Amino acid sequence: MKYHYHSPIGWLELVISNQVLTAIRYLDNKPDPLQTPKHSVFEQAANQLTRYFNKKDKHFTMPISTQGTAFQKTVWEELQNIPFGTTITYGELAKRLGDPNKVRAVGRANGKNPIPIIIPCHRVIGSDKKLIGYAGGIERKRFLLEHEGAILL
Repeated sequence: MKYHYHSPIGWLELVISNQVLTAIRYLDNKPDPLQTPKHSVFEQAANQLTRYFNKKDKHFTMPISTQGTAFQKTVWEELQNIPFGTTITYGELAKRLGDPNKVRAVGRANGKNPIPIIIPCHRVIGSDKKLIGYAGGIERKRFLLEHEGAILL
């Protein structure tokens, strides 16, 4: 089931399957209204996203599930260990995963993260501390990092 959520960084499409959140997609335009019944996971996701954007919560506890390779899932799990308001580089992430030579593979997996914001791939930056590589666009990445206080305005 698909639901739409309006956030400070634009419309998000939340996808729910089997009682868990499986995807968040950035939408470039206001979506057509969906005729979908209320769903407790959507309500939980919308509530937690609202609390996050209102700076009332720094963590998400909603049930999620990802589909990907074993390596991608390992990267996505490690992303969830990056604290709110901090950043690490792709190289640091590769080192955390045990192989500093897998920087590009880590970057590709990071870019395929199906649940951005909740799985905070926006907290990974380039080795020169520049904002690079965000599927939602650099401006959304900048907004999220400024929102968390990880970078100065």
